[in-house]
Amino acid sequence: MVSETETSLIGDALVVLGAAGIVIPAFARFRLPPVIGFILVGLLVGPSGLGSLTGDYPWLRHVTIGSAEEIALFAELGIVLLLFSIGLELSFRRLWQLRKLVFGIGAAELGLGGLILGTALLLLGDLSPAAAYGLGIALALSSTALVLPIAGTKSAVGKSAFSMLLFEDLALVPIIFILAALSPTASGDSAELLLTTLWQGVVVVAGLAIGGWFLLPKIFAQAARAKDPELFLAASLLVVIVAALATAAVGLSPIVGALLAGLMIAETEYHNEVEAITAPFKGLALGVFLISVGMGLNLKTIAALWPQLIGAVVGVVVVKAVVTAALLRFSGVVRRGTAAEVGLLMASPSETTLIVLATALQAQLISRDTAEFWQLVTAIGLTITPLLARVGHDIARRIEMRTGDAQSEETPEGRTVIVGFGRVGHTVAELLREHGRPYVAVDADIDTVAAARRDGFVVRFADVARPGSLDKLGIDNAKAIVLTMDDPVQQLRMTRQLRQKYPELPIISRARDADHAGALYQAGASDAVPETLESSLQLAEAVLIDLGVAMGPVIASIHDVRAKMRQDIMTKGKLDHEPRIRRTRRHATGSDS
Repeated sequence: MVSETETSLIGDALVVLGAAGIVIPAFARFRLPPVIGFILVGLLVGPSGLGSLTGDYPWLRHVTIGSAEEIALFAELGIVLLLFSIGLELSFRRLWQLRKLVFGIGAAELGLGGLILGTALLLLGDLSPAAAYGLGIALALSSTALVLPIAGTKSAVGKSAFSMLLFEDLALVPIIFILAALSPTASGDSAELLLTTLWQGVVVVAGLAIGGWFLLPKIFAQAARAKDPELFLAASLLVVIVAALATAAVGLSPIVGALLAGLMIAETEYHNEVEAITAPFKGLALGVFLISVGMGLNLKTIAALWPQLIGAVVGVVVVKAVVTAALLRFSGVVRRGTAAEVGLLMASPSETTLIVLATALQAQLISRDTAEFWQLVTAIGLTITPLLARVGHDIARRIEMRTGDAQSEETPEGRTVIVGFGRVGHTVAELLREHGRPYVAVDADIDTVAAARRDGFVVRFADVARPGSLDKLGIDNAKAIVLTMDDPVQQLRMTRQLRQKYPELPIISRARDADHAGALYQAGASDAVPETLESSLQLAEAVLIDLGVAMGPVIASIHDVRAKMRQDIMTKGKLDHEPRIRRTRRHATGSDS
């Protein structure tokens, strides 16, 4: 006999899974962020939506959730899995590289934001100093669960946001203990308890890191030998559960354990396999959390207090955006456009704000009405986070385009011009920058240009397909030009035009295959590199070595293949010698050497 509680849990799980199955494809169809869809679904099926009508229509119990507490466990599990997936994308080396951002900008952002918000609450509201500054710190926290899926961790925006969010996650435990210590009914043992939790936390984290270093490769090696994907999944979940339980047992957040589990697995050679297997859980975990956020929106309260709520949300967003952007900009860490985008992305309160509010309420620092008001502000802020991200991206693009165009007026002598800034152009620019060689890249995709500028690359917006666009690239002063576009016809046309106008200019072009390379040489290219050649050779080299073939014969074979390919290209390009600039030009014009 299935109990009523079990039936309720199964029904809640089905509602959540059904919502995910509807929201993700429906919003993807219209190219809308599913974040908003999950929140709206939570509002629709939650206690202030259709869930409030179950008394009149009992059948609605099967498609609604009566209270947000009923899926609180699902939401916490969702955040844990989300932080685990984020940890998989990182490494301890990257974290060490970000230490100045984490403990410098991250600490300053949380402290200064909390101070300004707390002072404003103290002056405008009827709160004690402890309550006002406790609320200020709570509202200064930003959402790890929403910001990182939007920004990632590898871009300039994602790296800055992740650094500050990591400090906030680490600071959550001390914040909770300090608020508990400020309670009118607190005992003198709070400080001692905080110190105990901190040293125990350090011991547990160190123990997990050392244990993971030795044990995880062996565990996943066994799973790899079995060639069973379910074993990888089971081992991954086991690591997450053990790490989360270990950190929770000493008073730390299970989020810290989940992130640490991801980091430990990321250091193994099996992280790609684990990341692929656990990828479907990432979207579902975020969806469960967002549904719980939508359930926290009470439409009746919002309708009654909408002027105060709008004012509070706008105030929090403005203060946090300005503080974050100013700190990033004046510290010289990122460019102006990136600072503006990160500021708006981090401007909303966080899911951890709800935890801090609950702690402040339990400590009797704030009243229940005050806690409920700021919980609504937090829920609304989380709801508008994707919109703030979109606005921040657009503002950053305008800023970068304006400042980038002003900087690109200067044309240094002897720079390389890169046409197209996809993965190939990006790699070429990165290597040129590493070796101190001046360059400028151009691309016809405005978003690509803006993103590249935020990462510090010198990129201009230009559509080289338009007549006259080549004349504005400063090719007269260029030392070389690199063509990396995907369009082979456009590459041939540009190569002919450039060779006619600039006979001595080195033209290096990306080619699809030997036939395309031969055509580019005929058109006047100095060098044409088939993109399939090196990847095929590297793949063949890996296969032969894994099969036990000695390295010497493998390298000799690769050299032979390269020589045959070079001969094939020269034949198809109608060249009787190794192509060079002057000789290529004579062949292109039909003269004989």
